[in-house]
Amino acid sequence: MSIPEVTLNDGHKLPNLGLGTYQLKGGSGLQQVLAAIKSGYRLIDSATNYDNEGIVGKAIRMSGVPRAEFFVTSKLPGKYHDYESARDAIQESLARMGLDYFDLFIIHWPLPKRGLYVEAWQALVDAQKQGLIRSIGVSNFEPEHLDRIIEKTGVTPAVNQIEVHPYWVQEENLLENLRRVVKVQAWSPLGRGSSALKEPIVQEIADKYGKSTSQIITRWHLDRGIIPVLRSANPAHQRENLDVFDFELTNSEITAINDLNRADGRIDGQDPNEYEEFE
Repeated sequence: MSIPEVTLNDGHKLPNLGLGTYQLKGGSGLQQVLAAIKSGYRLIDSATNYDNEGIVGKAIRMSGVPRAEFFVTSKLPGKYHDYESARDAIQESLARMGLDYFDLFIIHWPLPKRGLYVEAWQALVDAQKQGLIRSIGVSNFEPEHLDRIIEKTGVTPAVNQIEVHPYWVQEENLLENLRRVVKVQAWSPLGRGSSALKEPIVQEIADKYGKSTSQIITRWHLDRGIIPVLRSANPAHQRENLDVFDFELTNSEITAINDLNRADGRIDGQDPNEYEEFE
């Protein structure tokens, strides 16, 4: 199945839907990533902190699909935010994956209390100039974090991967990214096991289109201009997640799902201004 592409602010294209690989590890993870590639996934999203860059890279090499057809992402953990550590970490990630370059490399969390994310961003900028990374981006950055790195380096991220799902709609944050021409990706786009899939309005819309509730929420992201990064270890679910490009939601249906937003909707209460990554 072919996935439509979108164009980033640096001119590179990326698929409009990706595979998240969080918790896909070891031999079983290798087979799960291979199954996803066989189903048509080309945006493969990993991270140093997922401890699976090795098997993701191995799956890409074993797949028989040309490297140029993939859009491979990994992420810089907070412990490597200082400039030299960030430069080394990028090269180590590439070595673990067995790749010559990343299509996208992003800072996993801003960690503003540490105050080193500008250094980390400069390391990504320089690694991009060196040809180690094609597109550079960030994750969990608030508008003020975006503005600071843009002001300090003159380089705008191509992507900001943030938490978005029906209980955490992020409408204002989405608009702030769009104003800066930063493409938004959604992590945990279905809510990571949340009850959003069982919401009556989502089920009602699913019945109308003859789709599953997860497909409706995935389409809700796409219709808002967001790239969903969906994690699934089940090949049937992986294929189902791709089957969302033959319909569109109406504005009223999008609004109805937006109305599920909650003031405390974050999955784990991870405020980017406070969260200390995996500590």
